[in-house]
Amino acid sequence: MRSSAVLSVLSTLALVSAQTGKLGDAPVVTNNPIGASYYATLPNKESESVRGTVYVVSSPTGKGVDFDITLSGLPAEGGPFLYHIHTAPVPPDGNCTGTLAHLDPYVRGEDPPCDPTQKQTCQVGDLSGKYGKINGTTFSAAYTDLYASLVIGTGAYFGNRSVVVHYANKTRITCANFTTIATGYETPVPNPGPSGVPVPPSNATLATASGIATGPTSSGASGSATATPPSPSLPMATTNAAAAGLWVSSGAMLAGLVAMVL
Repeated sequence: MRSSAVLSVLSTLALVSAQTGKLGDAPVVTNNPIGASYYATLPNKESESVRGTVYVVSSPTGKGVDFDITLSGLPAEGGPFLYHIHTAPVPPDGNCTGTLAHLDPYVRGEDPPCDPTQKQTCQVGDLSGKYGKINGTTFSAAYTDLYASLVIGTGAYFGNRSVVVHYANKTRITCANFTTIATGYETPVPNPGPSGVPVPPSNATLATASGIATGPTSSGASGSATATPPSPSLPMATTNAAAAGLWVSSGAMLAGLVAMVL
């Protein structure tokens, strides 16, 4: 039954795509890796007047992405300004046209314009369409976008893409690539203790003074091991035997001497 339902959904999406080219609304991303974070620093070229940072981090619950944006030095004319996540990174020559189109994995397109009350119907990368255009020469904003992804390999993932700022007529002003701070998939590293020595995870168990060490059980194991004293080495055993033989021989000689006297 599940297979039939999946096939039905896929058939519907294929029909919609064939008729309109669209793949439907953007789904809410609920599995962003915890701790994933990226940033983009504007401008990508010193000749640009715009300065600022777009900092992003996965929501603490993994649902959506938190954006923190600060910009300054925007032109005095030509606004309100737009900004979007674009599909491709900025090329080595810094030409913002090389970033291609807006991030739009569900083939929504730019027309009609984004309705900010229906964000799931907008292009994933249309940040100013969903959260407001830039008015003035400075700008700051903080919000959570539920449809952007930091899950590597998904269509809405943007950690390897770019952000572009536009004039109102869509001419590109400046752009910058997102840089990885953490993907969220890194292996955790133990936190250093007060002396700088790494502190083991809370579920780790150290050997006790009694010589008994416990730890996670493996298949078929009891999960504990008792340290037993080592068996005496062969040289020690030989020495003890020799001493015992000498004592017996000395006793026999003494008994013989007593018998002779008597």
